[in-house]
Amino acid sequence: MVLYSAKTLFTCIFFFLVLSLPHLSASASTDFYGSVLLKASPIQFINSAKEVITNLQQVTTVLSRFNVNAAHPRVSDAISDCLDLVDLSTENLHWSISAIQNPNGKDNSTGNVNSDLRTWLSAVLVNPDTCIEGLQGTNVKALVSTRLDHVKSVVKNLLDQVIPFNDHLTTDIGSDRFPSWINDNDVNLLHANKVNADAVVAADGSGSYRTVMDAITAAPEKSNKRYVIHVKTGVYVENVVIDKKKWNIMIIGDGMDATVISGSLSKVDGTTTFKSATFAVKGRGFIARDVSFQNTAGPEKHQAVALRSSSDLSAFYRCGIYGYQDSLYAHSMRQFYRECKITGTVDFIFGDATAVFQKCQIVARKRKPDQENTITAQGRQYPTQPTGFSFQFCNISGESGLTNPTYLGRPWRKYSRTIFMQSYMSDAIKPEGWLEWTGSFALDTLYYGEYMNSGPGAVVTNRVRWSGYHVLNDSNEAIKYTVAQFIDGDRWLPATGVTYDSGLTVNNI
Repeated sequence: MVLYSAKTLFTCIFFFLVLSLPHLSASASTDFYGSVLLKASPIQFINSAKEVITNLQQVTTVLSRFNVNAAHPRVSDAISDCLDLVDLSTENLHWSISAIQNPNGKDNSTGNVNSDLRTWLSAVLVNPDTCIEGLQGTNVKALVSTRLDHVKSVVKNLLDQVIPFNDHLTTDIGSDRFPSWINDNDVNLLHANKVNADAVVAADGSGSYRTVMDAITAAPEKSNKRYVIHVKTGVYVENVVIDKKKWNIMIIGDGMDATVISGSLSKVDGTTTFKSATFAVKGRGFIARDVSFQNTAGPEKHQAVALRSSSDLSAFYRCGIYGYQDSLYAHSMRQFYRECKITGTVDFIFGDATAVFQKCQIVARKRKPDQENTITAQGRQYPTQPTGFSFQFCNISGESGLTNPTYLGRPWRKYSRTIFMQSYMSDAIKPEGWLEWTGSFALDTLYYGEYMNSGPGAVVTNRVRWSGYHVLNDSNEAIKYTVAQFIDGDRWLPATGVTYDSGLTVNNI
């Protein structure tokens, strides 16, 4: 008789269960490294990630030769954007390497390392396209496009090596709370009537800073401790950027209609879409409560972003996001929006994040007669990306007097994914529901779904007949797009203090 230790026996059982999972092919060469499931060896994965970092460094070298303060501001902005995006990609790859080498490391974000890796690698795929979009029509594009295409190719292969592994024990929790990556202290901050802030911003000089950007600049870098900035009542006309090194920043205003951060940059006026954002956040773990972000450029100025987020595990609670075209740029990473009001006209919620919107007001605005409104333009490029937009318990409507044909979304990228479930839709939504991007592009590869919606705009009888469109009748399918499963929310949202519904059950408290 051969005696086995409990640890050895557990490992054998784990391998049996993992290799029996239906999503793994019989030929997959699966390695178990710590708590990471890969189809390739960790060494191969790390070496490929390092190769990508080398290529990104070469792109930085090429772009750094140009004078970003040149006479052509749009080109300068585009080059500056690319340098930022390359820097973000490099950091995401370093996070990925660290997670492979030390799956239980203190800087890992949710504890589900496979979910983290898939999120970070997906963000690295988004960034080169954002860079190239800004460089369209310039001579600089040709100098970096080949290297960036190689980066995408290698990163796509890396993403394919990370096995989707969902270890949620519960997915349908009726309690009205925030996901688990939001800790109890942050929950208390979000619900408290009065907060002891680390910094106070007041335009009248009664605080420690007069501008939001000054308070952000003074905040610590890469802090694992929540840093709270109270922004008092007022309209703050400034463009704010929270750098990738500014972790765990929390902005608390005096109310959605009281504290407003306002800007007016737009593509028509010469900047890139990426840089037009009134408020942009890159640092991980960002939270905002009771504040509005607006871009006042107007519908005639086309792309003009109010809020851009590339912040992983970010949460927005009772926030206003006001603009026209491209109001909210949910650029990448995992994001959560609760009880927010989002307004706009064309593609006014767009990007390639993995984002859940709960109990939000989504309001289409008026533009020139007969011009179309589209609420979403989700940018998922590859079927292995975990990204998409999910709207649950929301109110979808148009502002008073709206006559513009309004649609739930259109496919910005080939595998665009958007789901509306358990939401109210007014008659502002056209019976067809969804709009083509151009011709038949992506109509077979996108994934658009609707589940148990209500209201005159939710009738699916005359919806589009695309093969990528689905009326969901099975809760087992719909539950994949809930907070718990779609953004791994039970692991990180409770720590933020933002109220949320984990599954398909709603608590109306």
